[in-house]
Amino acid sequence: MADTPGRHLGGIHLALDYLESSNRVQAGTLAEPTISGAGKHVIVLGGGDTAADCLGTAHRHGAASVHLIEVMPEPPGVRDPATNPWPTWPMILRTASAHEEGGTRIFGSAVQEFIGDDEGQVRAVRVVDVQIQTQGGFRVVEVPGTERELPADLILLAIGFGGTEPGPLLGQFGLDRNPRGTIASGSDWQTDVPGVFVAGDMRRGPSLIVWAIAEGRSAASAVHTYLGGLGRLPAPVTPASKAIGVR
Repeated sequence: MADTPGRHLGGIHLALDYLESSNRVQAGTLAEPTISGAGKHVIVLGGGDTAADCLGTAHRHGAASVHLIEVMPEPPGVRDPATNPWPTWPMILRTASAHEEGGTRIFGSAVQEFIGDDEGQVRAVRVVDVQIQTQGGFRVVEVPGTERELPADLILLAIGFGGTEPGPLLGQFGLDRNPRGTIASGSDWQTDVPGVFVAGDMRRGPSLIVWAIAEGRSAASAVHTYLGGLGRLPAPVTPASKAIGVR
């Protein structure tokens, strides 16, 4: 998202900055929200709980319109027992109370460009339909001919973990990010650089905190062994571990 053309324009904010401001108004520590959706065309990028919170808050601010844009395709309304049996997590469309308040949910789409006006403020987004391909790794492929523009005065980024950011530390270690923005490891949690280990979101990508905890403990056990520690510390998962039902 940082590389998306127009990301520098005014009117583009992180979702948590938007929500924090409104929460402070409700708590009585702020008279007016520093970021308001009142009378604006609001675009929320993301499909999780934070995006839903932005949707509900924008309605309460009196937004002119609200669109939620999510890169993943729309999930089915009911569980498919053949591909998603109990007790795996049900991969179904979820409608929160905020969604019931209104707004438009757009699945299987991504923003190609943020479009600005002459004063450097965002005025629209160029959206394109996408397909998710998993053969040979996770890839988002744009569908030609599906581009269109949506009016936008306020953009809220609720996309969560978007991959590790390039920085001097990775460069000094000589580590390369893969197309998902994560760092690969071997079966011992060690990267291609001897003595450098990786775990959690940086290796797995966006996931639940329980995975980060489990991978962190397992990577610590690998570091312990690498340093010549006696005995073996608990290692609840391996780099190949997946959630129940995930093949």
